[in-house]
Amino acid sequence: MTLGQKIAWDDTILPFQLDNADIRGRVARLDGVLDGILKQHDYPAPVEALVAEMALLTALIGQTIKLRWKLSLQVQSKGPVRMIATDYYAPEAEGEPARIRAYASFDRDRISGTPFDQVGEGYFAVMIDQGEGTTPYQGITPLTADGLSACAEAYFAQSEQLPTRFSLSFGKSTEAGGQEHWRAGGVMLQHMPKASPFAQGGGSGEEGLLTPQDVVEGDDAENWNRANTLLDTVDDLELIGPSVAPTDLLVRLFHEEAPRVFDMQPVRFGCTCSEDRVRNSLSIYSAKDIEKMTTEEGVLTADCQFCGAHYRMDPSTLGFDAQNPPGDDD
Repeated sequence: MTLGQKIAWDDTILPFQLDNADIRGRVARLDGVLDGILKQHDYPAPVEALVAEMALLTALIGQTIKLRWKLSLQVQSKGPVRMIATDYYAPEAEGEPARIRAYASFDRDRISGTPFDQVGEGYFAVMIDQGEGTTPYQGITPLTADGLSACAEAYFAQSEQLPTRFSLSFGKSTEAGGQEHWRAGGVMLQHMPKASPFAQGGGSGEEGLLTPQDVVEGDDAENWNRANTLLDTVDDLELIGPSVAPTDLLVRLFHEEAPRVFDMQPVRFGCTCSEDRVRNSLSIYSAKDIEKMTTEEGVLTADCQFCGAHYRMDPSTLGFDAQNPPGDDD
């Protein structure tokens, strides 16, 4: 297979439900999406792995929510990787793709060891913005030593009282001619909510954090444990290889749970930056502030951290002084 021969299920998210277990889930494949995200940057390998994992988590979580506009995940850390930020934008119309973007901020000279060695003390945050006229939602959980997927699972158990499990795989594939590109796939399982998916929960598990097993009991716990045992049998090639379609994977894993699939959602790499947005963000500054940002060449420059777009603007057209020029009688 060459880079030009995309698999039918590349860059898609397939929603499903296990009717016999009261569990819903998603199967995600991000291939071109990850290429689009990571080719914008010269990340060290451990940072690439963290961004790939966050992008997969973002795709799986974003498609679970009845999202009107944007889901954001963010890691803030005292480690070599200071921040990882991702955004998932809901489709603008039925049949259109969702869009994902991501970037990381890090200290290159401190990078060493495994990917999660780069993340120190900090927090994992989930932010949901449903657009104009709504109040944004934010929930956070401390970073744990078990990885980003475990942080996301702890967030859902602690903040939403929803048992959730992720199984992810990602890496570079070398194709004919020696070209490399990213392949990534994952499965998300989540117990069907008994109340609002944004309900806040309390409780205390080990070290004050709940686990998925802390919030299920009785038949629900039996169903949840059985589905997790089945998911444990998945291998990397089933998640990222070219031979097993998501629907075939679900039948292989969960045929006794009566899996039911819904419409597949396409997803693409996409950024919302524009010169107009940059100008708007600078509209809060005075002419004196704008002057301090101006280069020796007499232009103001701005770079998008997500997509690498570079903007060069005339400083005389920026800031609130340019937006509100003095009148003739001033």
